[in-house]
Amino acid sequence: MAAVLELVAGSYEQVAFGYRVKTDEKEWTSKPNFTHHAHTASISAVAASERFVVTGSKDETIQLYDMKKRIEHGALLQHDGTITCLEFYGSSHLLSGGEDGLICVWSTKKWECLKSIKAHKGHVTSLSVHPSGKLALSVGTDKTLRTWNLTNGRSAFIKNIKQNAHIVRWSPDGDKYVVVINDVVTLYDLETASVTGTLKNAKRISSIKFLNNSILAVAGDDETVKLCDVGKEKWELESPTLLGEVNTTARLTCLAVWKPSSVQQITKEPAAAEATTSEELAKELLKTKRVRIAAEEVILEDESKPKKKKQKSGK
Repeated sequence: MAAVLELVAGSYEQVAFGYRVKTDEKEWTSKPNFTHHAHTASISAVAASERFVVTGSKDETIQLYDMKKRIEHGALLQHDGTITCLEFYGSSHLLSGGEDGLICVWSTKKWECLKSIKAHKGHVTSLSVHPSGKLALSVGTDKTLRTWNLTNGRSAFIKNIKQNAHIVRWSPDGDKYVVVINDVVTLYDLETASVTGTLKNAKRISSIKFLNNSILAVAGDDETVKLCDVGKEKWELESPTLLGEVNTTARLTCLAVWKPSSVQQITKEPAAAEATTSEELAKELLKTKRVRIAAEEVILEDESKPKKKKQKSGK
C-alpha cells in the first residue's frame, strides 16, 4: 500500500503550496491540495510537526496551520525582522530564529513564547535542535557558532568560525553536526567540538539533509542533489533518481514534509543532573543519544507560571 505524505513549499510570491504525494515502488504521484496566502511578504522558512505546519516570512510573522482540521491557527508575533529559520522539537516545541538575532522557544500547547534568547549580534541564519532536546546550535552573521543549553536557556559554548555560516544541522544520532559556509561543508564531533572533515561542492550550497547518521543530501546552485558519505568524506554515492516533479509556477524558497501518520517514539528516562559546561553536556548527550525524550517534556521552564507550593499535612 502506497504511503501518503504532503509537501509544503513557501515562495517569493507570499503563497504556501501544499501537494499530496502518494508513494510506491514504481511511481510517485502528486496533486495540488491547497494554496494559502497568509503573508504580506515572501515566505522565508517552513517547518512541519505531526499536527502543525508553520511558515515564517519577511513580514516578521509566523503563521500557524492546523493540518488535521485544515484551518488557520493564528500567528506568532515576537520577532522584529525577517523570520530566517524554524524547527520543531517533536510535537511539543517550536524554535524560531530571526534577523533580530533572537531565538524564541514556543510551546505548541498554548503557543506561548517560553523563552526569548538574544542569540547573535547579527542575524540568526540557521538553528538546529539536538535529538535529545537538551541542546541547540545556531549560526549567525556575527561569524560565530553557538551552543545553547536548552535546560536553562544559556550559552554553553561560542566558537569563532571567522565567516558567516548559513546552515547548521545535527546528525540523527546527535554525535556530530555539520556547518555550511558558501560551498563548503564542515563536519564537527560533538564530544571534542573539533573539525573531523570537510567537503567542497562545485557551487554555493543552499540546503542539506541527513538521510541517516552517515549519508548527507546536498543541494546547491549547481542545480543538482548530491549524496555524500560524511564518514568517508567523499562524494562517492550515486545521485538520487527523480521520482516526480511539480511545476508550481512560483519561485520556491523553502520546503517541508508533513506526514499525517508520523508518531514520535517516546521512551522515558530518569532525570539526569543538569550539565553546566559544554564538555559535560557533550558527555551526557553521548550517553543518551539513542534515547528519545518524552514529547511533552518542557525544554525551557515556563517562568510565567508560578510554581506549585507543597501543602503541609495537618496533624
